[in-house]
Amino acid sequence: MDLLSAVLRELRFESAGYRWLELGAPYRVTFDRPGLRGVHLVARGACELDDGAITRLEAGDLVIFPRGHAHTLRSPGAGTVPAVSGFDLATRTPGNRLRAGHPTVDTVVVCGAFLVGEPDHPALRGIPRRLHVPGTGGRPAAWLAPLVDALATEAFDGGPGSDLVMARLSDALLIRAIRHHSKTVDTPGWLAGLRDPYVAPALAALHADPARPWTLAALATTAGLSRAAFAARFTEAVGEPAMRYLLALRMQRARALLRDERATVAAVATQVGYRSEMAFAAAFKREIGIPPGAYRRTP
Repeated sequence: MDLLSAVLRELRFESAGYRWLELGAPYRVTFDRPGLRGVHLVARGACELDDGAITRLEAGDLVIFPRGHAHTLRSPGAGTVPAVSGFDLATRTPGNRLRAGHPTVDTVVVCGAFLVGEPDHPALRGIPRRLHVPGTGGRPAAWLAPLVDALATEAFDGGPGSDLVMARLSDALLIRAIRHHSKTVDTPGWLAGLRDPYVAPALAALHADPARPWTLAALATTAGLSRAAFAARFTEAVGEPAMRYLLALRMQRARALLRDERATVAAVATQVGYRSEMAFAAAFKREIGIPPGAYRRTP
């Protein structure tokens, strides 16, 4: 099972559009719209990224905020320059080209945004708050450059269907960035679990069939380890115990199923691995805070 593809399908990423941001020092542009996840690629010049820590971004650098953390792009030494909302700038400016700061442009950033259809998915916790892919010689990484060039073509020269093309290119860019990061990640989470030859099969099994009556012993057998060795290895790689991860995965699936008004609570309980509606309702209320029926009625 290709676990990375499976999890990304479950998360349901959806592009929300791209703009070309032309910046002239001094400037400060904030990105803090709830729900939107930011994508920035420095096409020309350089700027500073402030997300609690200051990082200098050079031409060719790509940075993605998959969990939607607020951040600011600013010119070096921007000081107390008033901040401009990137979202407000995009909504009040027609077309794909945005301007901020001094009229003399010294930096150009390709800015995109995307939504996550399942923001409470447990796997999202395993993606770092910021993905940074440095460029080389002022150009994006070799695997990234064709995607950026295609996005630029569609943004400025595209015809009918360009929005759909850009959405698909955005999906590809995001997936490739996550795949690139998964090879070097050093913090606990399911991305780190992908690299572990014993944890990865167990994760794949859980995502393929979360309703199965899994036990720690059964998962250890899937991984080819003893129960104790597997429990320790899973927790170290993923950052939480295997059965806790399974519970979070089941609750995420339950929330998704409850949005379909045709599915009864009893049917949802069966589909996520509970033998009785009562046991499922108790677990759901304990984890989510409200009963399944009330969750369904929540706008």
